[in-house]
Amino acid sequence: MLHFTRRSQRRPLTYRLKLVVFIHLIVIGWLYVAVMMAVAEATNTTGTVLGAIFTFLLYGLAPVALVVYLMGTPGRRRAMRQREAEAQEAARQAAAAAADAAAAKNDSNLPDQGSEAPADAVPPVRKEP
Repeated sequence: MLHFTRRSQRRPLTYRLKLVVFIHLIVIGWLYVAVMMAVAEATNTTGTVLGAIFTFLLYGLAPVALVVYLMGTPGRRRAMRQREAEAQEAARQAAAAAADAAAAKNDSNLPDQGSEAPADAVPPVRKEP
């Protein structure tokens, strides 16, 4: 049922929506069966309410939670990558803005901008006659 495709071959949104609805129907059906098993356990003459609780937890809730968690992994990864990309882009824009501000601030302090002769960093060596 799961399709592994490239990004260029992704299915349209309606297909993904139908898949999500189908998965929810499976989860609801599984939990319904687990509840009916728990009710049968509780109402049986040799059954107990504690047994019904464990039946629901171990046959219903635990498998459904595991399957839903595992099937949600690609979506969580996609969201994490998108948040990282947005954070990197914001950092790039902040760095560019800071560099532009620093450049604007230091433009007037650059050497040789005031029509003055440049100063030598090291004075010339004089030889004695």
